[in-house]
Amino acid sequence: MSDDTKQTQEVKAKRTAKNSVFLDLFQDKKNLLKLYKTLHPEDTDATEDTLDIVTIDNVLTDNLYNDLGIMVGNNRLLLLLEAQSSWTVNILIRILLYLAQSYHEYFERTSQSLYKSKKVKMPKPELYVIYTGNKGRKPDTISLSQEFFDGADIDIEIKAKVIYESDKDNIINEYIVFCKVFNEQIKVHGMTKQAVTETIRICKDRNILKQYLSSKEVEVVTIMMSLFDDEQIMRTYTKDIEKETERKSAERMIKDGELSLEKIARYVPALSMEELKEIEAEVMQLA
Repeated sequence: MSDDTKQTQEVKAKRTAKNSVFLDLFQDKKNLLKLYKTLHPEDTDATEDTLDIVTIDNVLTDNLYNDLGIMVGNNRLLLLLEAQSSWTVNILIRILLYLAQSYHEYFERTSQSLYKSKKVKMPKPELYVIYTGNKGRKPDTISLSQEFFDGADIDIEIKAKVIYESDKDNIINEYIVFCKVFNEQIKVHGMTKQAVTETIRICKDRNILKQYLSSKEVEVVTIMMSLFDDEQIMRTYTKDIEKETERKSAERMIKDGELSLEKIARYVPALSMEELKEIEAEVMQLA
């Protein structure tokens, strides 16, 4: 194996790969229409021109790469949020914030004022969560009151339908299967380019998102790959925080003078003995 091949294999796949593909897939109006028709097959009048993507950035501290808002004419606002393969009801909070921001931008876009007596017009919301893990005993609908307030009658409510893998032939189900194939390949090949290329090959062979993957294979590989793994960056940041916390603890213990450096080292494993000696020298200088 050449050095170039080894380097390629070592390139990490983005932990947000499935999320990025989710958004990229439905940027195409043909796919967006398929998604909408899956949710509303009765709407025979819908066309690509009647659908618009609502893009909301920085509603939370991170960009919502796996959250998709769709405006259908002026009457319906659909929000689809992927819960990924890890189940979390916290997604309801994200929906609440996303919905509020979407309405805020809608009122600005349509030049409607909330401070006038005239009642504003607003699109009817539809909220969905696409869960790419196994359903098990998870519910078909989740709600804010049920999950966070034990079913109490609260003054604000958010309900979302949860979409799981099924035996139906539609683009949402194909996306869920794509995610599951990717997870399987990660288990075999790790977070490598091979896992990505094998996922694409298998899905094309199984006619899963075949047209999308065939026409945009290079782009999809690029989307799913990154020299710097987001999770690795977060781990490094977390370690830095832990190290700084332990450093402050070590300073306090050295100032107290009750423990030797050897004993202090047991309480601050992130710091080496050399680092402890440097901290000790700094403390002595300040004394």
